[in-house]
Amino acid sequence: MIHIAIFASGTGSNARKILEHFQHHDQIRVSLVVSNKPTAGVLAIAESFGVPTLVVGRSSFYEGEGCLRTLEAHQIDWVILAGFLWLVPGYLLERYAGRIINIHPALLPSFGGKGMYGMHVHEAVRAAGVLETGITIHTIDEEYDRGEVLFQERVSVEPTDTAQEIAAKVLALEHQHFAPVIEKILLNSPT
Repeated sequence: MIHIAIFASGTGSNARKILEHFQHHDQIRVSLVVSNKPTAGVLAIAESFGVPTLVVGRSSFYEGEGCLRTLEAHQIDWVILAGFLWLVPGYLLERYAGRIINIHPALLPSFGGKGMYGMHVHEAVRAAGVLETGITIHTIDEEYDRGEVLFQERVSVEPTDTAQEIAAKVLALEHQHFAPVIEKILLNSPT
């Protein structure tokens, strides 16, 4: 069994799709959900699926290795970032080298980096007047929104689209592709 942990900071709509996708999978199991916000909606979603949760504080996350010990106790093989807003610390990057996957709501390298998350991305896309945007699923490293691009999917941007309309188009792509791409990557990985 391949055990994954989902890290999320918000409402958890992508986490829900991942949990649904792997709920009865015979090779992949979501074994832990981690959040940096004790009131994040993703925690209630995890509990509704019977998945254990962990809430991490900033100092313990960056200055200790309690999170790593919890991941190891749950036999976590892969970490999936589904709207987790903190930079992942070096000790987790080292332990899970090449096995931390993130989704970004734009076509990286465009519209990425520190501060580029959520509606900030869609507002920047709108302001730039680009004709397409999309999603990028990628591994991570020590900087925001870098790492190996594993998958991209595009959607057109109409001149009249608002940032909210762009966000809805991108979220639909995230919900459609994230879990199946995770499954393909994990089942085809030599690690």
